[in-house]
Amino acid sequence: MTRVLIVDDHPAVGAGTKSMLEQEEDMQVDVIDQIEQTETMLSNHIYDIVLLDLYMPGMSGVDLAKELRKSYPDLIILIYTGFDLNTHFNMLVEANINGFVSKTASSEQLINVIRCALRDEVVIPLHLFKQLRRSEASVSHSVQNKDIDFSLNEKEQSILKEVSSGLTNREIAQTLHMSQRSVEYTLTGIFNKLTVKSRTEALFKAQELGLVSKT
Repeated sequence: MTRVLIVDDHPAVGAGTKSMLEQEEDMQVDVIDQIEQTETMLSNHIYDIVLLDLYMPGMSGVDLAKELRKSYPDLIILIYTGFDLNTHFNMLVEANINGFVSKTASSEQLINVIRCALRDEVVIPLHLFKQLRRSEASVSHSVQNKDIDFSLNEKEQSILKEVSSGLTNREIAQTLHMSQRSVEYTLTGIFNKLTVKSRTEALFKAQELGLVSKT
């Protein structure tokens, strides 16, 4: 029997998920809607897997997972979210969890994710899997007889491409679906990498080094 604990502050979601999972003969599910109850449930019962809602009052599922890891390092934890996975993908990959699944997933998909997690496997939608394939442009440049490696990651390349089109930081943010502050922060990082002080200098030097294509 696979014992599942669902922690979700929306009782209807928890009840619906419990109903879906318990259609499987080998799954038994408990649901709680208060974060504070989590430790008590784990102390009093043995669970094979825990599904945590991503955003709950007082603490996110990711932060709760980090707390649970201290006492239950081998606990299998999945983030269960109704938010767009695209915008949270990097955060979820970097979190100390065993996987994640959308609340829009079918019962078949949800059960598959759970069974894979129990086998130490992760199910990732194809469009998100492709984000794992990070392209990175790099070049070795000799300065004063010292080899220095310059590299621009995918986001930095994308921003410089928009800079070459003459877009403002605000327009770049809108085009790439980022915050303007994130664009500015990334540009500062590019300036530091390339030892330049302006967008124009950064673009020129990146093109000179072959890190971005010339337009």
